[in-house]
Amino acid sequence: MEKSILREKAKEFAKSIVFLTKEVRDKQKENVLTNQLLRSGTSIGANIHEAQYAHGSADFVSKLEIALKECFESEYWLELLFETGYIPEETYKKLHSECGVIRRLLISSCTTLKETR
Repeated sequence: MEKSILREKAKEFAKSIVFLTKEVRDKQKENVLTNQLLRSGTSIGANIHEAQYAHGSADFVSKLEIALKECFESEYWLELLFETGYIPEETYKKLHSECGVIRRLLISSCTTLKETR
C-alpha cells in the first residue's frame, strides 16, 4: 500500500486517543466520555484505511466522509473532556490541533474527489 500522509496522521491520532483514554480511565475512573472518544477517534483512521479498498470513487468518497464525521465527533468529545476537567488544556490543544489537521485534509480530499467525478 502506498504511503499516505492522511492515513499516517489518522493512525498517530488514534494511538494518541488510545493512550489518552487509558490514562483518563486509570487515573479518574471515567468511562462514558472516554468510550465515545475512543470509538470516534479510532474510527477516523479505520474509515480512511477502508477507503483504500473501496468499490469505486463514490464508495471511496463515502468512506472519507464518514471519517470526516468521526473527526468532528472526536473534536466534540475532546472539548467536553477538557471543559469538564478530565484532560489538561495542553493535551486538549495538542489533540484538537491534530484532529483539525486531519479534518482539513479530509475536507480537501473530498472536495477534490467530488470535483473530478
